[in-house]
Amino acid sequence: MKRKHWLILLAIIFLLPAIKAQDDKFKALFMYNFTKYLEWPPEKQKSEFIIGVYGTSAIISELNIIAQKRKVGTQQIIVKRITDPAQLKKCNIVYVPENRSVKINEVTNACNGGGVVIVSDKEGLAKTHSGINYVKINGKQNFEISKKNLEKQGIKVNSALLSLGIVVE
Repeated sequence: MKRKHWLILLAIIFLLPAIKAQDDKFKALFMYNFTKYLEWPPEKQKSEFIIGVYGTSAIISELNIIAQKRKVGTQQIIVKRITDPAQLKKCNIVYVPENRSVKINEVTNACNGGGVVIVSDKEGLAKTHSGINYVKINGKQNFEISKKNLEKQGIKVNSALLSLGIVVE
């Protein structure tokens, strides 16, 4: 009986990183696809399209894979790890990983109306701060969306995106 428990434990230990990597891939793809349904202010549609990741996250490598192959309209995608809140307003999208969610007020204040889509990864943040928040429902990746929070940032939202996500206010 003990051997069976060890085998289950080993299977879990080896499968968890693969599951996490798959989640990061889905989140990165979602993030890229959001760009098809959002409109940034004119000043944010010039030069590069910057996706900032606030802190450290494995999603950076997945976003870099997309950035090598895709563009947002005519804009080249640049992925940056952000450590200084002053850099956030230069981004088109800022991803706040769950381990940095305690800094969401700092992120929101730094982006204040600057045409930045804040994407978070902790339950409840779309109701208070972020425009888009990742959630898992029945083991499947999904997202919440706050039209109000996106509009505060000067972002126009296509109704098709609202129908794809879970609208919160």
